[in-house]
Amino acid sequence: MGRSYDLRWIDAMVQHHTGALRMGAYVFEIGVPGVGALAKEIWRDQAQEIKAMGQWRKAWYPEAPVYPVALAPGGDPDAMGGLIRMTDAQIAAMRMLERTPNRDNRVTWFLEGMLQHHGGALLMAQDALAKSRNPDIRRLAAAIIVA
Repeated sequence: MGRSYDLRWIDAMVQHHTGALRMGAYVFEIGVPGVGALAKEIWRDQAQEIKAMGQWRKAWYPEAPVYPVALAPGGDPDAMGGLIRMTDAQIAAMRMLERTPNRDNRVTWFLEGMLQHHGGALLMAQDALAKSRNPDIRRLAAAIIVA
């Protein structure tokens, strides 16, 4: 865990939420009942959470680099020096956009992707509840689980 846990969790969750926003953009005006509305609801909620996490990051970790961070192999989780820039592969894994849809499969792609994506969010939120002592992080994690 370490003192950098919340920073690392914020950076990972922002990337994760960014993936959901990008997935939703494929189906905003799809014309399938409920799908576009669901995508817009996800967009609204997760964009607000991204904004809040960005504000927390600036307030709580003013010394942190501007780029998303991860724990370096063998790095000290209690020190900023133990962190490295999140790799493109790590960002891609958080965003879960390995493939993109075509016109014919985008509804199925979105719905299946959201199931997988939100399964990942549940794991991340459960991890935060187990490891973070920050009440704002814990409150957001609990809200993600409920949602």
